[in-house]
Amino acid sequence: MRPVPYLGHGVGLRRPHWEALFATPQRVDFVELLVDNALGRGGRTRGVVERARDTWPTVLHGVALSIGGPDPLDLDYLDRVAELAHAAGARWYTDHLCWSSGFGVEYHDLIPLPATREAVERVVERVRTVQARLHLPFGLENPSVYVRYADDELSEAEFLRAVLEGADCGLLLDVNNVYVNSLNHGGDPREVIAALPLDRVMQIHLAGHERVGDVVIDTHGAPMVDPVLDLYAYTLARTGPVSTLIEWDNDLPPAEVLLAESDRARAVAAAVLGERPVPCPA
Repeated sequence: MRPVPYLGHGVGLRRPHWEALFATPQRVDFVELLVDNALGRGGRTRGVVERARDTWPTVLHGVALSIGGPDPLDLDYLDRVAELAHAAGARWYTDHLCWSSGFGVEYHDLIPLPATREAVERVVERVRTVQARLHLPFGLENPSVYVRYADDELSEAEFLRAVLEGADCGLLLDVNNVYVNSLNHGGDPREVIAALPLDRVMQIHLAGHERVGDVVIDTHGAPMVDPVLDLYAYTLARTGPVSTLIEWDNDLPPAEVLLAESDRARAVAAAVLGERPVPCPA
């Protein structure tokens, strides 16, 4: 696994918040660019990418890699990601341990993989291709999972560990996803965290969720709940400082609300870690 710097506390750079964030750049330490909204080479979006590069450290996060999908990896897509990473000065690139396309169809959803040894072998091979193609630190995010497969052979933590260690890549640890999965499927989220290869955590995501009937959905459309922040504190006590980002993608609030959420996470980190670590500069 390639080492990554500590960047501090950041937020996703979403269009409705562009001007507010650029007006108060000191409120965040880094920003995350959603790959699949920023792949074009020109226009206003590319100008914002370059402005972000010159203002903060940046990282890339995608939803369309389909690392576990049945189709061959889209090498043209990877080349476009590499071009964006260069333009953005990105420190690393992450996507989800799932599949989002297959048989020539884009599903526009993050479909869970069966937790089998066969799936581990397939994903490991494809991650190695990604890393060789991009020459950039790469990590996979643990997804929120709403179904379990009859063929599952491994627990959530065992599956993640097998993929990460087999491919020698990093983990984008979504603490909210661990908590949501524990509500939907049972189990202790702290035990899941403790069983992960925490030395591979390159970034942490925090977000809000909502209950819809009997299911808890990772909506990224609400404030964080206190149990997620408690789980974040538990995690940091075991990892030390990790770049932490607030995800808010639906029902976007005013920028000040998003920044207040980031401040909540920053306060938790300070309480756990003591003196605030110094982020890597832009």
